[in-house]
Amino acid sequence: MINFRKLNGFAAAAAVALTMTGGFALRADDLPKADTILDRFIQVTGGKANYEKRKSEIETGTLEITAMGIKGTLTRYAQAPNKTYSVIDIEGIGKIEEGSSDGVAWQKSMMTGAHVKTGVEKAQALREATFNQTLHWRDLYTKAETAGLETVNGEECYKVVMTPKDGKPETGYYSKKTGFLVKSVATVESPLGEMEAESTASDYKDFGDGILSPSKMTQKAGPQEITITISSVKINEPIPADKLEVPADIKALAAKP
Repeated sequence: MINFRKLNGFAAAAAVALTMTGGFALRADDLPKADTILDRFIQVTGGKANYEKRKSEIETGTLEITAMGIKGTLTRYAQAPNKTYSVIDIEGIGKIEEGSSDGVAWQKSMMTGAHVKTGVEKAQALREATFNQTLHWRDLYTKAETAGLETVNGEECYKVVMTPKDGKPETGYYSKKTGFLVKSVATVESPLGEMEAESTASDYKDFGDGILSPSKMTQKAGPQEITITISSVKINEPIPADKLEVPADIKALAAKP
């Protein structure tokens, strides 16, 4: 399953290359605790046991920027505990690649060149690379708080603000009715600086591993609005070792003082 928060990185990467809510507030005492909401999300999307069966995944899908008439494909490989490789191939623009392995987080494209992530940007990438991140939120975040009840696309949602060990807080909106994550907002670090990325999700489905995940997402990062549709998710299939290795040019760049 492509991590819903991780998809903010897809949107930010595409935006770099291409260089809503209303409601009412309640007192915190009237709302469920954040850990209750987050644990419910794990349960309604398949449960801890099903998540723990997953050791690797290969996801494929399509990407479209309707306003610009741009289309592309995306593929993401991930393996426990924290190795990833993602590639977006956009028509007329080329590939945008990024990955995390052996403590190195990187990104490269024809537009921006090779880039080794450091500081908060690196911490964010390594956090998102954690396999089954959903299960490990207590290890990855220092604090999670319920901040209110808001309406997202006509659906009442609990607003949960999570503070990572490094970086700015991230906000998730969880449906009061279903428990699903409907929207997420995060400040994404990129070669162009900070960028707010907003994601909304729909069409949760089981791709065959007992886990429900959104098959359609709308990403907003910078001036771009991107629609991502996931077409397949393959669980626990062998991934070629070279897919998850740090590329030679990235290794050379990381080795420079």
